[in-house]
Amino acid sequence: MRTASATMAAALAAAAILMSCPPADAAGTVKIGILWPLTGNAAAAGQASKAAAEVAADIVNNKHPELADLPLAATEGLPNQGGAKLELTFVDHQGNPSLAQQLATRLITQDAVHVLLGAYQSSCSFTATAVAERYGIPFMVGESAALNITGRGFKWVFRSTPIASDYAATYMRFFDDLKKEGKKIASIAVVNENTDYGTSVADSIEVAAKKNNLPVAIRIPYSASSTDVTAQVLQLKEKQPDVVIFISYTSDSILYMKAMKNLDYMPPMVIGDDTGFSDPSFIPAVADIAQGAMNRSAWDIGKPGSTTYKINEMYKAKTGRDLDDTSGRNMQGFLVLADALNRAGSTEPEKIRDALAKTDLKPEQLMMGYNGVKFDATGQNTLASTYLIQLRDKQYQLVWPEKAATTKLDWPMKGWKQ
Repeated sequence: MRTASATMAAALAAAAILMSCPPADAAGTVKIGILWPLTGNAAAAGQASKAAAEVAADIVNNKHPELADLPLAATEGLPNQGGAKLELTFVDHQGNPSLAQQLATRLITQDAVHVLLGAYQSSCSFTATAVAERYGIPFMVGESAALNITGRGFKWVFRSTPIASDYAATYMRFFDDLKKEGKKIASIAVVNENTDYGTSVADSIEVAAKKNNLPVAIRIPYSASSTDVTAQVLQLKEKQPDVVIFISYTSDSILYMKAMKNLDYMPPMVIGDDTGFSDPSFIPAVADIAQGAMNRSAWDIGKPGSTTYKINEMYKAKTGRDLDDTSGRNMQGFLVLADALNRAGSTEPEKIRDALAKTDLKPEQLMMGYNGVKFDATGQNTLASTYLIQLRDKQYQLVWPEKAATTKLDWPMKGWKQ
């Protein structure tokens, strides 16, 4: 017969075991703080990316064996963290760099997130990443292109997307291919919004054009909040470049297309540097007058049955529309971050940072058309790349490079004269 002391000892031992072995469903969560413009001029892009992140979280948190090529899709949660689920906290910086800085601080100090993702506008990513660096919290930049974001010697900032210099090099290769086909590319014009994003990409294009002996007939910086761009379009009309590259956000991209129509000015080709041209509101607003306009994109829906096609179907079921390049690149950044969180096997910032630094994803493990994901010492993905797409009717189609194209390039663009 047990003594009272023996019974008490057994009870305490059993309690200790229960305390040291939490139930299987108590794997916990890993918190991701996400900063995007959910209201304001870029709200459509921010909301599209929010939906993309929610789809990506579903892919990681639940079993999707039909997407088995993607890391973590076939399992449930983060296997190396006991099946922990991803918990998303979204904040709206409204396109304001100061607010982005404040919200990044709040996410770290009050919401206790383990990692950060954002922030669409390069100027907002620039300020928010500085906060993450100060607090020692990993930050994944999924879409912002300005060179200075990863040019500051930061330890905690990683960027999966191509950057300004990548885009400039892409345009030059495209122009070289056109010249080989006998197309006339004697000069280009560069029109850029004048914050970090537009300035960085425009500077890179000018440097690349000079290196390739391609004259820049005119460069036109402007404010993205402009309500009248008549003067700028008249400058383009006077210079008559063979290609106009717009580095613009949403409302200004739409404004330029309408002003060109009103002034009856249509160059042989317009190329949008993603962003405003990829925004979900761009095509409904100006598709009838911008036929043949080009855009850069690393996203392609792919053939029925492909991984990208299935992901697009998930996104379309949620939003009623297709993924675009901006939301796609943010989704890819999210999935890269999730993969590192799993490999880290921990929510300790240093272990997550080390896992990010060791990332080595192959093209077949991605849902974007990158050559892979591998970060250099600055945190930049050295394998990021992009395609060029062209507006046909009410959707973009992949036209370059030729080996990946789904249809032929239509040159010159038709605009409103189709």
